[in-house]
Amino acid sequence: MLKLHEKSGDDTVAMMADIGRRARAAARPLAIATTAAKNAALVAMAEAIVAREQDILDANAIDVSNGQESGLSASFMDRLKLNPARIRAMADGIKEIAELRDPVGDVIAAWDRPNGLHIERVRTPLGVVGVIYESRPNVTADAGALCLKAGNPVILRGGSDSLNSSATIHACLVEGLKAAGLPEDAIQLVPTADRAAVGEMLKGLGGTLDVIIPRGGKSLVGRVQSEARVPVFAHLEGICHLYIDRSAKLDMAVRIAVNAKMRRTGVCGAAETLLVDRAVASTHLVPILDALRAAGCEIHADAEVLKAFSNAKPATDLDWVTEYLDAIIAVKLVDGVGGAIEHIETFSSHHTEAIVAEDARSIEKFFNEIDSAILLHNASTQFADGGEFGMGAEIGIATGKMHARGPVGVEQLTSFKYRVRGSGQVRP
Repeated sequence: MLKLHEKSGDDTVAMMADIGRRARAAARPLAIATTAAKNAALVAMAEAIVAREQDILDANAIDVSNGQESGLSASFMDRLKLNPARIRAMADGIKEIAELRDPVGDVIAAWDRPNGLHIERVRTPLGVVGVIYESRPNVTADAGALCLKAGNPVILRGGSDSLNSSATIHACLVEGLKAAGLPEDAIQLVPTADRAAVGEMLKGLGGTLDVIIPRGGKSLVGRVQSEARVPVFAHLEGICHLYIDRSAKLDMAVRIAVNAKMRRTGVCGAAETLLVDRAVASTHLVPILDALRAAGCEIHADAEVLKAFSNAKPATDLDWVTEYLDAIIAVKLVDGVGGAIEHIETFSSHHTEAIVAEDARSIEKFFNEIDSAILLHNASTQFADGGEFGMGAEIGIATGKMHARGPVGVEQLTSFKYRVRGSGQVRP
């Protein structure tokens, strides 16, 4: 088990400064590491996770027991719990990252100038990445592997609720680095629950951190966005919408609605608001809500919906801006795709929105006029995931518009530089 760093104050500050220095020292050798070395490390990491499955489960059992004693919510506990299938998925995700194209050194664009200069824009690692996350121990594996593939050292600060699980997973990642001859400090886990460690990361660790990625609840992300002195890739909330158009096939709408809300209610891609075209309220609304209720979902309905479906609670203004992360959904009737767009643009967190429709005009209008990071047609919002996008995994979903948007995978963890080749040119 992880031996926690239990001191605070100046001692934590000194510890974090040392972590930052070691990460910076690992940056250059990692940036120039070969694709073969990085892939060898990733494969060894995945194999170590499979080999140490029981150790990870034992560590997770301690975290789960502590979480139950602390009274953590059901959705929080769902994100915390590991099982053999989730551990296998973690290992498989790392192997998928190993199989991805190495973005470092890719020539994004190239052109020649009239004076004979040849200019190339080339992908490079971002630098030292800091990841601050809460209950999901799988983020330890995802973030460590993605940053490694992109040539970035990473400093991981997991939540206190998952420290034992994260530490055991981290040990597997270090095994992989050792096996490939890469710097062990390329992936570091902050060994303390002291909140002062987060504060030091937000300050940038004396200039050693190049970007911070928060992955957690609204309070964590809000704190990072307001206090960070380095660039942040983040989303504040996942208030995701599912719109059922008048042209939607009923059986498809029912299947997608249940999956979008109930597959895993605690993920950021879970649908939180269901919008139904008023034109099909008489045919589509009740079957969809019956299916959601049968799956264990609580319905918060506007006045019109309540008239047709009394087995629901009245929705309040707060429901349209709430990320439940639970088996609860807010439901409203709207006037066609235009009404759906107006509602979404008013209340969305610009994370993920989906439309179920057959009409091409409705689909294109939805895609063209909604400014969210991910838009889906005839598919569940739960596909808002880097692994499902073919990225192997993701560190998170970015809803900002600078640098990264949507799933943050290997490519999003790179920057670029210009290489200019000449033959003796001087500027007049």
